[in-house]
Formats: sequence, structure tokens, C-alpha cells
Amino acid sequence: MKRKKLWSIMLVGMMTASLALAGCGSKSKSGETQKTDDGKIRIDFWYSGGKTAVNVLSDLVEEFNKSQDKYEIKGTTQADYTETYEKLQAGIAGKNAPDLALLDVDKSRNLYRKDQVADLMPFLEEDKDFDRDDYIEVFFDQGLDADGKELFAIPAYGTTQVLYYNKAAFEEAGIDPASIKTWQDLEEAAKKMSKGEAFYGWEPMWGYANLMDAAFSNGASIFSEDGKTVTINSDEWVEVWESFREWIHEDKIMTIHSGGQGWEYWYKTIDDVLQDKAGGYTGSSGDQADLDFTKVGAIEQPGWGDNPSAPTAGPLQLVMLNGSTDEEKEGVYEFMKFFTTPENQAKWSMNTGYVAVRKSTEDDPDFKAYTDENPHALVPLQQAMHGSIIPEDPTGGKIADALSIAADKVEIEGISAKEALDEAQKTAQEALDNVQ
Repeated sequence: MKRKKLWSIMLVGMMTASLALAGCGSKSKSGETQKTDDGKIRIDFWYSGGKTAVNVLSDLVEEFNKSQDKYEIKGTTQADYTETYEKLQAGIAGKNAPDLALLDVDKSRNLYRKDQVADLMPFLEEDKDFDRDDYIEVFFDQGLDADGKELFAIPAYGTTQVLYYNKAAFEEAGIDPASIKTWQDLEEAAKKMSKGEAFYGWEPMWGYANLMDAAFSNGASIFSEDGKTVTINSDEWVEVWESFREWIHEDKIMTIHSGGQGWEYWYKTIDDVLQDKAGGYTGSSGDQADLDFTKVGAIEQPGWGDNPSAPTAGPLQLVMLNGSTDEEKEGVYEFMKFFTTPENQAKWSMNTGYVAVRKSTEDDPDFKAYTDENPHALVPLQQAMHGSIIPEDPTGGKIADALSIAADKVEIEGISAKEALDEAQKTAQEALDNVQ
């Protein structure tokens, strides 16, 4: 959800110098395979995530290290994906980068364009056990180049935003969660539950992501078919965003939390539902580790009107850095295989709430037993099966920035969706024209 920030050349230079001195858990790229004191090939891995995710990932790294005696993963946690990316850039420049990193899609793609990450296709072609069809397409395909011939990243896990509802509030209002098939159904449910400022029927998560998901479920797109025109002010967009504006500012059946430091707004939204101040909210699959499912349930995002549900689903990706030796790259690939086995994807999903990237995870006995008892855990996985891909922003984030500004105007200021999106479209189109 956080957007990539531009850093000054001076700051990057300072970071490079700092990393060169401190090492940041990585090693000098001397062209020779680096080894641990006991002779194992050392693989440096940089990653980030919430406390729960980092702990689970650290456990899986330890399991991998114990599972064989050839490689040793040395993990280093970063504050977030943006920090990981910025430090990678500095580390690459200073020949002090890791062998493996966990990144979101736009950052992986940027490194690929700079020829800083390896093509994984040769490894897959030599791996007789690799089953591409078992990977959920919406996650796997976002690591492919435009021609589909090179793979610059493999999905580690997925995320998508689903609906979390207050069980008591739904029951009191006589609402069956299974009846929420459209956003219009959710609107009616919110009206039944809403009690003004004392209790809001629903709380979308602040920002353009929720609004974009609903627009995609109304048949909207960001670009025209030829990719030359930005279409974020089409009727499909305006209808959805204006509805949310009305629900928040006129009907007052919904509200948002905004601002604050870091993820403060996110946790305030969750707290409203857990503290019986709202009928539900739209949040990440990764929230499941922090939720009390005796109080809340989960359902997929609905369609809009007669259109099918099509919210976005995106992967967090593992990339192999090009500066590593062939032996180190082999170790990186072995860990990628290990992390994405159905068994380990099941462990990851059960403990973090994030979405498994392998279809056969559903057949894992432990996962099956867990989801039989905790059906909410299957909701993100099932939604991802029909999720939408956020198309690449060729402007380097300017279209996303325009959408973010427009969302604030609609959600916070109550400005009409048409006005906000017309302005966003103009800004975004100018940015697109400058790169075509």
C-alpha cells in the first residue's frame, strides 16, 4: 500500500557508504563463492514484514538450514519493502548486495529492467519436479516479462483484500453473510446496521486500493486496450467512487480512518470492528493473524451490480540477485523451491493469513484440517483464484499518485468522484504521454 518514494542522490550515496562499512548482513561480492565457517555455501537474504510474518519466515529459514548441509541462509530484516529496495540499490552499487530478497512487484520489475536480478527460467527448465500449472496464475504471471519468456521473480506469497464482518452485528440485523453478492447488497446491510457515529455499517480501508478493487468489479480498467489512454475517469470508475462518497458523506453509513503515523489508520479501522463500533471493514488477508474470529468472519469481495467480483491480488516476490556466483544462485533456487512447497505454503498461510501461491496447498492435510475448522482462512485463497492484476504503471508511479490524491478528495473531502477522477485522469494522461 505504501508507494515508492524518490530519494535524493546524496542520500543514496550516504546509504551506499554506510552499507559498505556496516555490511548490513551481506557480504563482499568478490566473485568467489562465500562460505560459512563450517564450509557451507552462504546465502544472504534480505526481507521485511510485520512481526508475525517475520517470525514465521525466520522459522522457515531455520528449517531450511536444518534440512540440508550444503547451504546456510543468513537472514537480515529491513523496516519495509521500500527500505529493502533502497538498500539493495545501494548494496548493488557498492558490490555489497545479498543473494536473495523479498520485494513487491514494482520493485522486482525495476531491478529486472536494470539487469540486477537473474532470469529464473533456466532453473525451472532444468527442474523436472517444477509444476508451473500448480501456481496460481495471478501470482506467478506477475513475475514474467512482457513476452512471457523470462521470469524475474517467483511468488513467495500473495495478498488480497477481503471483507471482515462483525458476527454479532450481522446476526442482530438479521443479515446472512452469504447473501452479500454485490456491493449494493453490502450497502443495504450497512444501512440496517448503521447507528450514526455510534456505529457505522461498514468501514472501507483508507486509500485508493479498496475503491479500485470495487471499480474493477464494475468492469473498469486503468488503460485502454492499446495502453495509450488512461481510463480512470470512465463511467465504471465514476459510478463506484461516487457511491462510496455518498455512503461516507451523505448517507453516513460508512466511514474511514485516515492519517496518523504508519499503519495507525489501519489498526484503528480493525479496532472499530473488534470493539463493536462497526459492522465490518475491508482489509488485507494478512490481517487474519491479528483478528479474533470468534467476533468476526470473512467473505470475498462482491461484484458490482451484474458484474463479477474481480478485486486485485498481488504477490510478494523472491528475487535472485545477479551479482551472486553460480553456486550461490543454486542455493537461492533451492530455498525458493523449499519456501513454495505446498507444505510450507500451508504453514505460512495458517500462521500469517497471507495467501498461498500453490493451488495444491488446499490438499495439504494440515491445511485442510485447519481450514475445515477455520473456514475464513480459505477466503483469500478462493478470491485470488479470480483476482485481477494491477497493470504496470509505466510512469513510475505517477498514475498511482494521481489515484491516491483523487481518493483523498472523494473519501476525506467529499468532492464529487467525477471532478476528482477527471483531474486525476488529466494528470495521469500527461504523465503517460511523456513516456510514450
